[in-house]
Amino acid sequence: MKFLKFAAAAVIAASTATTALAADYSLRFQSSDPAGNPNFELQQAWAARVGVLTNDRVNVEMLPVGTIVQHTETQDAVAAGIIDGHITDTSYFTGKDAAFGLIANPVGAYGSPSEMLNFMEYGGGKQLMNELLNPYGLQFIGATTPGLEAFISKVPLDGVDDLKGVKMRAPEGLVQNVFAAAGAAPVNLPGSEVFTALDKGVIDAADYTVFSTNHQQGMHAVAGHPVYPGFHSMPLVEVSMNKATWDSMPADIQAIMEMSVRDFARDMTAQLSMRDAVAVAEAIADPNITVHNWSAEERAKFRAIARSQWEKVAEKSENAKRVYAVLSAYLKEQGLLAQ
Repeated sequence: MKFLKFAAAAVIAASTATTALAADYSLRFQSSDPAGNPNFELQQAWAARVGVLTNDRVNVEMLPVGTIVQHTETQDAVAAGIIDGHITDTSYFTGKDAAFGLIANPVGAYGSPSEMLNFMEYGGGKQLMNELLNPYGLQFIGATTPGLEAFISKVPLDGVDDLKGVKMRAPEGLVQNVFAAAGAAPVNLPGSEVFTALDKGVIDAADYTVFSTNHQQGMHAVAGHPVYPGFHSMPLVEVSMNKATWDSMPADIQAIMEMSVRDFARDMTAQLSMRDAVAVAEAIADPNITVHNWSAEERAKFRAIARSQWEKVAEKSENAKRVYAVLSAYLKEQGLLAQ
């Protein structure tokens, strides 16, 4: 009888092990983007690729914004196991720690997606993200970004001095503070009101999104002096998941997940950059639009102004101080920030 019990237990154990190997990591990730958005479509492609790369040992269901919880609630939902992971803008959680806002969008820091992705992968950014997220029960897998945002303007902007007195839409927080320090007059406006506000002359310029989206939405028809490539904002989009689930995964699956996000970042930045290139060519061909490109010297001036605001954020928490130190060291090493 004992033998039969042990035999039955062995069969059950073997069956469980086989099931685990077969793939049983069925994960629900929620995005901060809506269904149909180009970013969300790329996220769905990433989810499908994870299944292929793991030979179906991991199945990721990608959910659009608001499916289970609001976009500002996903961090808590991942920690509680309500969802398994999220792909989202890290700055949504600035209220918990100023460090999230600083690492998510150090306004003026980067001139290209590769500069940010190199910081995350090789400059200490990934370690910082896990220092920030692990205490909340999340594991940072990797980063991506839609790219450096262009700038919409009705007036010519060729450098920092041209920003003085310009009434512009900018999000609250670090973005507004940096532009105010540069001499602009930032105002609060939801994204849905940007076009109308530009058209009616309520504002002269706006921080909004990437060039191709601006162009597609007709922004350049009412504001014919866009700045491209942008000089200010590039959001960090994190791919993170429940830490306990991550810790339960074998090392090979963890490595595949990390590799898949690096590949996803290349997909996102390359494809959105290609769309931008097409839109820029259309804009240049339009006699009513003049595309402005700031010189390296003007970008450096703006970064120096932004740095003074990073320092203020760094005083808000010990984590923010650490982010500021590591980020500044990386930018100096790469010749992007004066010593």
